[in-house]
Amino acid sequence: MNQMAEMEIPSKYNPAEVEDKWYRYWLDQGFFHSEPNHREPYTIVIPPPNVTGVLHMGHMLNNTIQDILVRRARMKGKNACWVPGTDHASIATEAKVVNKLRAEGIEKSALSRAEFLEHAWDWTHKHGGIILEQLKKLGASCDWERTCFTMDEPRSESVIRVFVDLYEKGYIYRGVRMVNWDPKAQTALSDEEVIYKEVQSKLYYLRYRLEDAREEYITIATTRPETILGDTAVCVNPADERFAHLIGKKVLVPLINRPVPVIADEYVDMEFGTGCLKITPAHDENDYVIGMKHNLESVDIFNDDGTLSEKAQLFVGEDRFVVRDKIVPELEKAGNLVKVEDYVNKVGFSERTDVVIEPKLSAQWFLKMEELVKPALENVMNDKVQFHPAKFKNIYRHWMGNIKDWCISRQLWWGHRIPVYYLPDGSFVVAANEAEALQKARVKTGNPALALNALRQEEDVLDTWFSSWLWPISVFDGINRPGNEEINYYYPTSDLVTAPDIIFFWVARMIIAGYEYRGNFPFRNVYFTGMVRDKQGRKMSKSLGNSPEPLELIKKYGADGVRVGMLLCSPAGSDLLFDESLPQQGSNFSTKIWNAFRLVKNWEVSSAIPQPEHSRLALNWFSNKIEEVTAALDDHFEKFRISDALMLVYTTVRDEFSGWLLEMVKPGYQQPIDVQTYEAVIALFDRLLRLLHPFMPFITEEIWQLLVARKPGESIMVSDQTAGQPFDPALLEAFENVKEMVSGIRKIRLDHNIANKEPLSLCIQPGDKGYEPAFECVVAKLGNLASIEVVEKEVNGAASFRVKSTNCYVPLGGQVDAAEELKKLETELQYTRGFLASVMKKLGNERFVQSAPEAVVAKERDKQADAEAKIRVLEERIAALK
Repeated sequence: MNQMAEMEIPSKYNPAEVEDKWYRYWLDQGFFHSEPNHREPYTIVIPPPNVTGVLHMGHMLNNTIQDILVRRARMKGKNACWVPGTDHASIATEAKVVNKLRAEGIEKSALSRAEFLEHAWDWTHKHGGIILEQLKKLGASCDWERTCFTMDEPRSESVIRVFVDLYEKGYIYRGVRMVNWDPKAQTALSDEEVIYKEVQSKLYYLRYRLEDAREEYITIATTRPETILGDTAVCVNPADERFAHLIGKKVLVPLINRPVPVIADEYVDMEFGTGCLKITPAHDENDYVIGMKHNLESVDIFNDDGTLSEKAQLFVGEDRFVVRDKIVPELEKAGNLVKVEDYVNKVGFSERTDVVIEPKLSAQWFLKMEELVKPALENVMNDKVQFHPAKFKNIYRHWMGNIKDWCISRQLWWGHRIPVYYLPDGSFVVAANEAEALQKARVKTGNPALALNALRQEEDVLDTWFSSWLWPISVFDGINRPGNEEINYYYPTSDLVTAPDIIFFWVARMIIAGYEYRGNFPFRNVYFTGMVRDKQGRKMSKSLGNSPEPLELIKKYGADGVRVGMLLCSPAGSDLLFDESLPQQGSNFSTKIWNAFRLVKNWEVSSAIPQPEHSRLALNWFSNKIEEVTAALDDHFEKFRISDALMLVYTTVRDEFSGWLLEMVKPGYQQPIDVQTYEAVIALFDRLLRLLHPFMPFITEEIWQLLVARKPGESIMVSDQTAGQPFDPALLEAFENVKEMVSGIRKIRLDHNIANKEPLSLCIQPGDKGYEPAFECVVAKLGNLASIEVVEKEVNGAASFRVKSTNCYVPLGGQVDAAEELKKLETELQYTRGFLASVMKKLGNERFVQSAPEAVVAKERDKQADAEAKIRVLEERIAALK
């Protein structure tokens, strides 16, 4: 696609038209696709969203950052590869399918596994991948030809292979353990899938009568009175003299009168509650440990759906929370309720269904973690894998240092079915497929005639995270074909962008898998985004009505506007307080760039006129400025300060380029611009667009294509971001003085209501700093000055201002109010003294002076000297006026 620079430029930028046009062009040209070659790879794998999910604000932030990193790497000459894909999301997807079937009058229990999976695949094919199409609207430059799904054939084969391998290495085992049970999803959850919330509860004090004594009781306190029906002991501390005489005796469980022993264990805290603890081994993790230690009976009173079972004896078939309300009056009637107190405690909720989890004894499959975590912990703590911000290292270390075995089985049908095959005698074999299972079973039984129908495959599926922990390896088929060209070229990947809430679910486990299956980390850097919240700091949710529709925002403000808005206030790891004024600001910035472009392209260019000196100086200044900005940008990206990087480019375009450079070089009204200046401005504009492109891909492509004539197949996204060159800091500092002088003149015009077209004169009384004689022509152009004169003394009857220690006077023919001028000078003096005090406080801090870089301390000392010189000048001016 080639657009002639001479075509008429629309007065307004139209994001909708431009975005669809250029995204199609990029796809058609294959710019997003990567193949291994001689160049340095830059690889990112997308955190795979739920296959049936839709775009939300968190996705917008996360994928904007990923796209910025990928586009910048591409322009830096790297072979950039961003792998997209989706996650099968066992619990969430199965719940959606179950609800959909229920709405059609079909219960899951009425279907066979194969029938249910047919419905699940239909649902996935119908709703799957919508989110990836939505990401295209954002401008995501993913290699769509590489799109993966955690349940596609290569990924599924990888998961099964890994399960078999870890089992054979002795890491996977089956055992009856206390697990986190989700009664709504009716499946076990790993510890990481439980969210603890502080809730307002009640503490019920209940008394248990001794079996052989009519009037002697022992009192316990519990937040869950319904679980007394599963009690099999009461426990006291052996050192607690209050209850020493009761140890070995029996008490009766209220309402059902089951005799249970009073046992002693140091686990009981004598100071907490009554000092007596009811023990329910089937429904509390700590009670389970005590029950195992003391060989107690375990009575499971709950069905899988959270209703009470036959073993409860009372309230059978009723929901656990209904029973809680019903059992309290019964206990009171029976004389067992002593008192009820308000109590705040932390309760575990399912991360997926948001129901209260139930500790439950269950036969599950587990992965031993103690050995596997060691290299993953070591190589984050020694910064081989770097976290940005680094504060997340402490959270990671704490979790990895206290890790429990991972419960990897789920009581669902949608997912990777566990490759375990049971024999008729209850023993089992672990195999990648049925043929291999049959072969192993024949060897195990010594029966070569054993038939496949004698084997029964495990009904459970694997935790969704058991597939996504392999993602950086499996997307390049590195499990099935560990020596293939792609895994050797693209792995380890470069950067991971993700949210801190899945640091354990996903990030830690990927690092574990990386070391186990590649002997190396899966990524060099992890950038943690913050959570997107509303301006009141609340988490965004549909129920609160505070979560805007991302595609509607794009329609309203343009993708570039939304991208800029998301990043204007989102430092790594800190929450983003989102407000629609942010994408509005981004959209306004697009308009600013477009207007600057139109201004430049509408100039009449002449080769017959020489370049003015002020234009030459201005261009030399901005050429140095852009080198300084390029160096600072490199530093920001190296440290993953993405928001700071955007703000730097934003202010450079808005202030330095549009506000200063274009004002300095633009020709007079209806006058042409010299060709030398024009071509230099176009070249600098091109350079700026390249710096801006990763942040705002669409508008930069549109302007870049219109800036000069382009050939078919050219694009800014595959153009080079020029490497930074040396720049002159002294020149840049001198120009800051020029800008300050021009601003002083403009303020005088404003204060005295003097039109810009009316020429003024400027008298300069030079000090040690602030006067830049080489740039007088620039000051004259921007200030519309008829003359500039250097003077030795104060100029009476003139408005004044200061630049560093230089006094500047604008004669106004007696229009200056001496009292007003004095007031202005005193205000300025007060401000400068305050500024000096803040500098001196910093320099008086011994720790700062000793630990800060030498250049930073030197800069503070320069500020001190400048402020002191300015104070002297102001004091002299004030004394003269008085």
